[in-house]
Amino acid sequence: MNFWKAVLANITGYILGSILIGLLSFAIIASIIAALGGGDEESPQVEKNSVLKIELDGVLRERSSKNPLSELDLPGPLAAEKSTGLNDILHNIRKATSDENIQGIYLNLSPTVSGWAALESIREALLEFKKSGKFIYSYVEVYSEGSYYLASTADSIFIFPHGYMEWNGLGTTPMFFKGALAKLEVEPIIFRVGTFKSAIEPFINDKMSDANREQVTAFLGDMWNHYVSKVSESRKLSTEELNRLANNLLIDDAESAVNSKLVDATAFEDQVFDHIRTRLGFEKEQKVTLVNMGSYTKRSDKDAGIKRSESKDKIAVIYAEGDINSGKSSDESIGSETIVKAFRDARKDSSIKAVVFRVNSPGGSALASDVMWREVMLTRAVKPVVASYGNVAASGGYYITAACDKIVAQPNTITGSIGVFGMLINTQKMFNNKLGVTFDRVTTNTYADLGNPNRSMSDFEKNKIQDGVNKIYRDFTRVVKDGRKFPDVDANGDQIPDAVDSIAQGRVWSGIKAKELGLVDELGGIEKALEIAAELAGIKDGEYRKKELPEMKDPFEEILSSTKKKEEEVMIKNLGVEREYKAYRRLKNMSSQQGVYMLMPWDFDIR
Repeated sequence: MNFWKAVLANITGYILGSILIGLLSFAIIASIIAALGGGDEESPQVEKNSVLKIELDGVLRERSSKNPLSELDLPGPLAAEKSTGLNDILHNIRKATSDENIQGIYLNLSPTVSGWAALESIREALLEFKKSGKFIYSYVEVYSEGSYYLASTADSIFIFPHGYMEWNGLGTTPMFFKGALAKLEVEPIIFRVGTFKSAIEPFINDKMSDANREQVTAFLGDMWNHYVSKVSESRKLSTEELNRLANNLLIDDAESAVNSKLVDATAFEDQVFDHIRTRLGFEKEQKVTLVNMGSYTKRSDKDAGIKRSESKDKIAVIYAEGDINSGKSSDESIGSETIVKAFRDARKDSSIKAVVFRVNSPGGSALASDVMWREVMLTRAVKPVVASYGNVAASGGYYITAACDKIVAQPNTITGSIGVFGMLINTQKMFNNKLGVTFDRVTTNTYADLGNPNRSMSDFEKNKIQDGVNKIYRDFTRVVKDGRKFPDVDANGDQIPDAVDSIAQGRVWSGIKAKELGLVDELGGIEKALEIAAELAGIKDGEYRKKELPEMKDPFEEILSSTKKKEEEVMIKNLGVEREYKAYRRLKNMSSQQGVYMLMPWDFDIR
């Protein structure tokens, strides 16, 4: 009897499992078809008196992905990242401003993993939303400085009664590998131009150089002062008081956050919804309809009350995010081949009247940067090109935009880093002494194996490579000088010392300081850049359509790449080595590229 019970149980389990797999497969296929445009998906209906819910619980990228699995609640490695890109977040807030069925925004923000310039853009959009007379309420269990920056725009800020708030200033803690390399008997061979070009410091120092400390202190100070000034405006607290609270760690729990007037009240989430009901004029038990960002992204502009331009004129927005490499772009890197194609497509398309080059990059390969710079030059000759900076546009990220007609950055964008470096390693002692491995050489010419990592270099070889790095630095400063139109002589006709070199030397600047120095034209987000591009192209405000380039990945490609990435992320998170992996990935990226680098100081994780 037990035998037949077991057989029956297995058969039943197999049948049920097959049904579930079939349903799951159908859901996946249907989702993919919808993403490919094969379905007749309509703009979702939004009930009257709805509230748009904004959550930022993942890495905030410039653009939303096209992974159809993100709409499904799948387990394990199939689970796709459910984050909406900055482009859709900003557009959704704009839609909600004019949407008669959206009465307010509910910010439910976990400690955000985002750059400060992206938060600045969202904050500006929220403030614009409030001008419509609609409300913003914010509630979390824990406020980080980043999430609070957005929350400070709210009509009412709530915090969980036993939650806490981070209010202690900004800081960064870079890692250094000198000791590890010494233990391995690996010798880094460094070539650089720029006193402040500190991307190589982790390999040769065990702490920050004086020059690096000076530049980091300066731009962190600019960012914090800007942050405090904006919070001061919103919360009607003096900057002196806000700094006093941070300097003395006076905010350590929910109660102290309320007493300091940074937060309005402690509340459980159900109590927050009571406040929202009151604001909406609802009865006590009446349901509040929340619309999430993913769903609202699908709501058409027309249904939201935004009049779509009938003009055939377009402005292309070309996105470039990540480290700069040769070849094709990926989710985390800018490939020169991909960006070149995007610019050529925009240049040849007669309906595209201007280009906004949206850059969020710390730099990378000097060669790949130069290839993209050339395409900007060619495009600028036939139509306006305006740069829009994200969280960072430094070193190679600055180089590729130096030829743009105008450059727009946020006050807390990290930019500049006009400098160059190259790095080789000598692993001979590691192989000889640690592993007992030796190498020999046969060459047709004296320096045929120049750069061989398994032997030491002569002074002559080092000098030749340094000469090449020096030349690239001269080219970099010339590109900046020509692109930004720094003068050679003053009003009296006297020769001006090299103005670019004095602000270059690899130094990193905040967007605020970059504007003062002439490296940036205007402060603002991508909307400001679009406005300037339209003006330069002679297009009336709003009388154009946007075309985003490069084209997004095919949904099938996106599924495969995101599944692999998800497995990687889970493993790294479980091991607790996120920062170490980030450093490893940067090293791997560098080692796969040939030549010299335009890369900003190693890695600023500002919290």
